[in-house]
Amino acid sequence: MGPPLKLFKNQKYLELKQECIKDGILFCDPTFLPENDSLFYNRLLPGKVVWKRPQDICDDPRLIVGNISNHQLIQGRLGHKPMVSAFSCLAVQESHWTKTIPNHKEQEWDPRKVDKYAGIFRFRFWHFGEWTEVVIDDLLPTINGDLVFSFSTSMNEFWNALLEKAYAKLLGCYEALDGLTTTDIIVDFTGTLAETVDMQKGRYTELVEEKYKLFKELYKTFTKGGLICCSIESPSQEEQEVETDWGLLKGHTYTMTDIRKIRLGERLVDVFSTEKLYMIRLRNPLGRQEWSGPWSEISEEWQQLTAADRKNLELVMSDDGEFWMSLEDFCRNFHELHVCRNVNNPIFGHKELESVVGCWTVDDDPLMNRSGGCYNNRDTFLQNPQYIFTVPEDGHKVIMSLQQKDMRTYRRMGRPDNYIIGFELFKVEMNRKFRLHHLYIQERAGTSTYIDTRTVFLSKYLKKGNYVLVPTMFQHGRTSEFLLRIFSEVPVQLRELTLDMPKMSCWNLARGYPKVVTQITVHSAEGLEKKYANETVNPYLVIKCGKDEVRSPVQKNTVHAIFDTQAIFYRRTTDIPIIVQVWNSRKFCDQFLGQVTLDADPSDCRDLKSLYLRKKGGPTAKVKQGHLSLKVISSDDLTEL
Repeated sequence: MGPPLKLFKNQKYLELKQECIKDGILFCDPTFLPENDSLFYNRLLPGKVVWKRPQDICDDPRLIVGNISNHQLIQGRLGHKPMVSAFSCLAVQESHWTKTIPNHKEQEWDPRKVDKYAGIFRFRFWHFGEWTEVVIDDLLPTINGDLVFSFSTSMNEFWNALLEKAYAKLLGCYEALDGLTTTDIIVDFTGTLAETVDMQKGRYTELVEEKYKLFKELYKTFTKGGLICCSIESPSQEEQEVETDWGLLKGHTYTMTDIRKIRLGERLVDVFSTEKLYMIRLRNPLGRQEWSGPWSEISEEWQQLTAADRKNLELVMSDDGEFWMSLEDFCRNFHELHVCRNVNNPIFGHKELESVVGCWTVDDDPLMNRSGGCYNNRDTFLQNPQYIFTVPEDGHKVIMSLQQKDMRTYRRMGRPDNYIIGFELFKVEMNRKFRLHHLYIQERAGTSTYIDTRTVFLSKYLKKGNYVLVPTMFQHGRTSEFLLRIFSEVPVQLRELTLDMPKMSCWNLARGYPKVVTQITVHSAEGLEKKYANETVNPYLVIKCGKDEVRSPVQKNTVHAIFDTQAIFYRRTTDIPIIVQVWNSRKFCDQFLGQVTLDADPSDCRDLKSLYLRKKGGPTAKVKQGHLSLKVISSDDLTEL
């Protein structure tokens, strides 16, 4: 079972519908009245606005005519272009639009059952981490009989106009839709996780390996129910919608409707001089201005295919505005790619998505204050909420998304639309359990953009280890809620760090409460023992302190291993040493290569040092071959590290 459904304004669709049918009236929504306040915050629409029901606009109105994906959509006199692009994208995947428009057949007009129609509809949105059902009436704003906002070229089809009204109600009014990006809207319609790819920065036209890696990722996303759209940069407002040499429009969003890797038969290999075609099908939501380059409808590539070839290759176009491009032309012509991953369902028994709702709060007690501002505020930055996650294997892509709570509904009260938000990422010790307290001891692994958009994200390939993510507002001392989501194909176990140090308990009072905190960073092991010239050495570290133990990843076939492994220990006394052992991973029995023993006293030097490996037996044991480069920081202030 999925999470419970939230009812917006606590309106129950079925109950309201039954009441209207019983009373023989059409529903008029008291929470979103057909008046100016539902259109704009503080201005009037020029011209006479009349709110009309679909049956007053056309004959034989329908929610959906035929197939939802087959019709062109128009943004209308005051419509929002990103909204039309999002509608077009939503229509590509049935699993998404049937969730956004639930029980669409039950909501459909039926001329045979006019007495069962109540002028009421419901739609569902993924709103700040919750699926929310919004109920509306079917009164739509018109001027001179024409819809003011979006409509379909099938003039008796109204799903997009009604969906847009429900979305406007959720956000406060139609004007609240201004400023939303296509990806913002898609996320709210579907609950997908959005990532924006800079095609020029990725250098996909130059780096062949990166290009095919991108194709593989897009193919996987699309086949798992993801939604993808792309656009061409428009340097200025004057160049918006200006046509390129190949028939594409600048500043315009195109929707991906199919992606295929096609193996060619012998005859076609000779024709195209390649064994495989990497093909992408796009759609212009406005149904015009198609691609005119290679693989366009009248190009010579199509002329070289027989009808049988087209059928076998399944290279079909379903309607006007749709066209195929090769991967090379796609990378060459588009500047920005928006990838919305379907992350709602666990895959193969594990969750690909971890999410948590948190908040920035202000408190008189500095230890409870959770609004420290951006990284520039070094004295207060680590007062922000902190979240730790674990990447269990090297080389996995991790997408981190931070979304602030939408403030549009508060605009009438003078509140800003969005705060400037961002986040920082730090690679931390393999056994970190408590909050970070100082920045100088941690590796800064990444940073998002700081901007006043609703959502910021960071996409990175991360090495195995623990990472702490710190979500922030640019200015400190402000309060707001946020939603943090982390996507990876391997489980990352996201959790919040709430404690500053070990709790005081009967157990640690009896054993002795920690008095010293020690962080050890082992940079490398060099000159390790190798008994035979052809022997394979696969070294790894075991770092011990009492009963606590941390093990590093294994380095393959090297006697000069780079580890950059960190561990942190809370010790009752410096009489408990820290032991760093180096082992050789072997098939049947691992081989001990040497160790160092450290007192790690707070007065010790904190600089990088090189120590010889020794046999077991303490700091005076016999020296073995090889040495460790490491840094040790100890403090009797448990909140220093």
